[in-house]
Amino acid sequence: MPTTKKLQLWELRAEFALRLATLYGNEVPAYNTLVDVSREVNEDFIRRNGNDAERLGSIQRVTAERHGAIRVGSARELAQVARVFSGFGMYPVGFYDLRDASKSSVPVVSTAFRPIDPDELAKNPFRVFTSMLAHDDRRFFDAETEKQLEAFIDARTLFSEELLELADKASAQKDLAPEDAARLLDLATAAFELSQEPVDHDWYFKLERISAVAADIGGVPSTHINHLTPRVLDIDDLYARMEARGIAMIDEIQGPPNWEGPDVLLRQTSFRALAEERSFRHQDGEVRPGSLRVRFGEVEQRGIALTELGRDLYDRMVADVDSLLAAGPAGTTRVEVAAQVWRKNLPASEQELALQGLAYFTYRVADAGHAPHKQTASLRELVEGGVLVPEPIVYEDFLPRSAAGIFQSNLTDDGSRDDGQLGTPYDIDRLSEVLGTRIFDPNELYSAEQTASIEAAGRQLGITITDLPPSASKA
Repeated sequence: MPTTKKLQLWELRAEFALRLATLYGNEVPAYNTLVDVSREVNEDFIRRNGNDAERLGSIQRVTAERHGAIRVGSARELAQVARVFSGFGMYPVGFYDLRDASKSSVPVVSTAFRPIDPDELAKNPFRVFTSMLAHDDRRFFDAETEKQLEAFIDARTLFSEELLELADKASAQKDLAPEDAARLLDLATAAFELSQEPVDHDWYFKLERISAVAADIGGVPSTHINHLTPRVLDIDDLYARMEARGIAMIDEIQGPPNWEGPDVLLRQTSFRALAEERSFRHQDGEVRPGSLRVRFGEVEQRGIALTELGRDLYDRMVADVDSLLAAGPAGTTRVEVAAQVWRKNLPASEQELALQGLAYFTYRVADAGHAPHKQTASLRELVEGGVLVPEPIVYEDFLPRSAAGIFQSNLTDDGSRDDGQLGTPYDIDRLSEVLGTRIFDPNELYSAEQTASIEAAGRQLGITITDLPPSASKA
């Protein structure tokens, strides 16, 4: 990274993502195969679809795009993570509660750190899904185990003071001099490297009996990249190509189905967690080799961001799929049922998704000459008349059920939980307090972008645009 000029946050972020990809590829070589196959799929998709392939982001962005996932054990560690990522222009967005998102024991609450400005996302959209262990949740941990977890986590240091101070400096200045930038990148990358320190065997496997995710967080001396995810334009093609190479994939693609209408939200899949050699310290003090299966290779296909109205419809469709699948004949797959439910309920065109207020779009003036000669016009009138063109806003965030589904598909067993106990209440406000900074509501970000584009179009046309979608009118 030889340069004499200060590096902007997006440049630091892009280099950080590259370094983590190299690190993770060295630790999990199958990730490199996943990236290679993703590139092949994207290149073939573009050849088949031309300009339409870039409706949800330029190919440069899609090729560079990654999301990572890490896990931490306490409020202190989560607050420190926020400081580290702020140094790369990444801020907490969204709240995800995975504790009840699957039948497996996944005792974590999560947020995702990412850029929040559309221009910053276009330059580099690196995001890191970050989970915090809910070690005070009695459904998973009794009082003795909670106390042991707290002691273990409090005794470790994930991020050095030098790293935190450099990240604070980058966040405050919005750039860094080359020497500081190089040091920040070195320290930040090293913080997420898989530790070679021996793992306490008995402690780790005590936690694993409760939850493999809990063991991966509270049973090891450091955090690490759990998975690093490339973005692909055709996840069904990717899934088939990976299996053709002999790589074991999880049973199905998580999220919305493959259908002939617009892609919405997020589809995800992964190859199964691979056995990795680790050293274990046993009760007799001897260190002996062993292995763990906790890290996997995830891949994603991103669609259009749904409004709150659209998410309500999505949740109803998911519930319908569950009901129909439970009542249907043996051998019917979730994907088959979901495609039928989607056709019945979701508009088959982007334009109707926009005009019904089900998804977020920006609006571009395409034909100002045909604008009506009056002071006001409805959004539908302008779109149907070809004056405005809706352009989809890509979904930048995550789905709790899909994340939990991938976690569950890569676990060796479901762990244990006592649903007779009360769970610890968490929501976006509570996690913001824990984090010590505001967690952004993704709907507010998408809605603000949509509203700004409508207002800009109105100014360009010299009219007031009325009858806006519900998400735009209340932003």
